Amino acid sequence: MHIMEGFLPPIWCLIWYIIAIPVVIYGIKQIKSLVDEYDEAKPLLALSGAFVFVLSSLKFPSVTGSCSHPCGNGLSTIFFGPAVTSVLCLIVLVFQAIILAHGGITTLGANLCSMGIIGPVAAWFIWKGLRKVKINFSIAVFITAFMADIVTYIVTSFQLALAFPQPTFISSLITFLGIFAVTQLPLAIAEGILTVVIINYVLKIKPDLLEKLHIINKDEVPTGDN
Repeated sequence: MHIMEGFLPPIWCLIWYIIAIPVVIYGIKQIKSLVDEYDEAKPLLALSGAFVFVLSSLKFPSVTGSCSHPCGNGLSTIFFGPAVTSVLCLIVLVFQAIILAHGGITTLGANLCSMGIIGPVAAWFIWKGLRKVKINFSIAVFITAFMADIVTYIVTSFQLALAFPQPTFISSLITFLGIFAVTQLPLAIAEGILTVVIINYVLKIKPDLLEKLHIINKDEVPTGDN
């Protein structure tokens, strides 16, 4: 998913930066409010950021100028929402671009929009919808994490097709989506399962915090008998 340094035309680099900056600013404000209100949420923020970093560093070759890997953005989206996730992904993407040569600074805005903004926004709406219709908690977590990953790659395919619409935008988009799908579908399934395992573990040891963050309802808090 990480589009490599210098791969996108300058105009598209600028456009994606312009879209990303306001979201990150809002996300920083949300993080400040979050830790001011719930100091105990700091370890959860660290866990979410580490999850994004580790999973998104496991890259596999994909289309020219990009790669396939899990994203880890579903976990943070469920815990804190898309704006906070954008800040965590920004930190990860900057570190990966500078230290690991994974992604780039010129393409940072594009990579952030796909993995840190649009993917999480779509996943957040899916999560809220599933919770509203009372889908099983673990199933809702799996679907949310799976879709956060898949939407991220759909957005990257759009970004590449917009930048390189040869011979047409639609044909280019179909090509990128088809190539990504081969590696990404199994990765997204694995990421969904891992996210369920982690969230269920946090639910077991910190149910009160998840209730405060409105991730679970009061009647879903595990009792001492569970």
